[in-house]
Amino acid sequence: MKVLVSIKRAIDYNVRIQIKPDGSGVVTDGVKHSINPFDEIALEQAIRWKESGDAEEVVAVTIGPEAAKEQLRSALAFGCDRAIHVVTDAPVQPLTAARLFKAIAEAEAPQIFLMGKQAIDDDANQTGQMTAALLDWAQATFASAVTLGNGSARVTREIDAGLETLEVDLPAVITVDLRLNEPRYLKLPDIMKAKKKTIDVRTLEELNVTPAPALEAVRTAPPPARQAGTMVESTDELVAKLKEKGLL
Repeated sequence: MKVLVSIKRAIDYNVRIQIKPDGSGVVTDGVKHSINPFDEIALEQAIRWKESGDAEEVVAVTIGPEAAKEQLRSALAFGCDRAIHVVTDAPVQPLTAARLFKAIAEAEAPQIFLMGKQAIDDDANQTGQMTAALLDWAQATFASAVTLGNGSARVTREIDAGLETLEVDLPAVITVDLRLNEPRYLKLPDIMKAKKKTIDVRTLEELNVTPAPALEAVRTAPPPARQAGTMVESTDELVAKLKEKGLL
């Protein structure tokens, strides 16, 4: 079984986001970037399947600038066999990413396409669903557990009412949630070995993909500062304050 895993270069989750002075976006120059945390969980799951013998090959794929090779090298250090880099400096909308993933999936013919449920930079939660629709494949989103069967996968997914378990035929697109696993720490020998592995470079033109119409960010602004709290001495004073603010 071949598993394709998408990864995205995103600002590291530990970094405090700063807004550009002109409000045109967030500051990215000189800021630490890492693999999107949800994608890292997808990587870990694919590598576990390979280690257990359920998967024969794991291929990582990313879309982004030349600097995204750093995240692909990390994916290879996790244990991926190959990596595919679609190089573009332009912002990539979810539909454009889905079109590219469709083209790559048709060329690679994986049984499972694993993705993080969303990226922490835009929180769009759209690419996995769009990719499955374009491929006309089964899909299962927000996976917190996945059990492989004979030509199928049983997926437990998190929904508002609790947990839902469904079975999908393969090939399928599966997007993963936080509770699926805990990614391993990379070891220096694995990082060194990853430098010798292959990264296949592609372009939008080679894949015959037309970018989707771009969404224009009109303005980026930080959230409003929280107002200072007020200490109260009694329940009656608390109720009075809430009534004063129109909350009761």
